[in-house]
Amino acid sequence: MNKDLLNIDCRKEKSRIVDFLRKTFQEQGIENAVVGLSGGVDSATSLYLLREVFKPENIYIAHLYYFEPCLFMLNLLLKESKIPEKNIQIISIKHNVDEIAKSLGIEQREENKIRIGNIAARVRMIFLYDLAKKNNALVCGTENRSEKFLGYFTRFGDEASDIEPITHLFKTQVLQLASYLGIPKAIIMQKPTAGLWAGQTDEDEFGFTYEEADQVLYLRFDKHFSVEQIKKMGLENAEKIILYVKRNEFKQKTPYRIL
Repeated sequence: MNKDLLNIDCRKEKSRIVDFLRKTFQEQGIENAVVGLSGGVDSATSLYLLREVFKPENIYIAHLYYFEPCLFMLNLLLKESKIPEKNIQIISIKHNVDEIAKSLGIEQREENKIRIGNIAARVRMIFLYDLAKKNNALVCGTENRSEKFLGYFTRFGDEASDIEPITHLFKTQVLQLASYLGIPKAIIMQKPTAGLWAGQTDEDEFGFTYEEADQVLYLRFDKHFSVEQIKKMGLENAEKIILYVKRNEFKQKTPYRIL
């Protein structure tokens, strides 16, 4: 594996994204942004980039947790970003999610965790868009390119946004940019999780790491190497990663429509 394969010029990348954000908000005539802050590196990076464009009072934060709030990580980010307290909402969505699950006859069992996780992601979307409507804001997404390729998102849930500042960057590139932006190391180093059920982590679900996935995705889809060529480069999970992409490919194509 070549860890330098996906290195980026963080200074140029930051400038490019900030210009994109500023231009898009100006074109839409919108002066406020909403971001769902999980306490993870993707949402932290989106927040820090928004701070390059807006004053703190123009940014609205929602931490929408199902289990326990990530208060330590949240406080680290909010201290640095100086978002005013009146713009911050920390809300448990457990009651909302559980009531919807109950109404659908979904019991709290292991085999139902993905269904309940999808409900949680969509409930978060409802909260974020209502907050945006209330404050005449755009919802800023936090999805990275790795998640997009792998289909690691809930349709009409965490995928939903008005603007996406980091969806062109692989996860390992987001980590580089986060470090450059000065995001606390505790946030950068923690295991990525969607927070959809207790103990859940992205890489445990995948069965491979983002570091390996990013190289495989880059070589296969940007450089058009075959899976066999990639495996010979020491990326033994190449086939597994590409199968993961194919299994969730339908998410990129729906809704199906007459062209």
